[in-house]
Amino acid sequence: MQPYESRLDDDLSLLSETLEEVLRSSGDPADQKYLELKARAEQALHEVKARVSNASDTYYYRARQAVYRADDYVREKPWQGIGVGAAAGLILGLLLARR
Repeated sequence: MQPYESRLDDDLSLLSETLEEVLRSSGDPADQKYLELKARAEQALHEVKARVSNASDTYYYRARQAVYRADDYVREKPWQGIGVGAAAGLILGLLLARR
């Protein structure tokens, strides 16, 4: 999952940098419509960056909580944890063997 997240972060960074460059370099600064479009684009860019940051923090928090719950469960019931791990490994092995 890490490579996908890294690619997504890289893509969003590239998009953000490209949009910022376009906003800096295009249009006639004296044109009122250009100024309005530029302000809307800058606001949209700011909002997207904030939402992505908040979503990233939320996903990180949820993943961390899931890891803690799984760790607590395995510590409380180690034999059931071993059984679940073995069953998951068996199923994964069967699925991979089919390919």
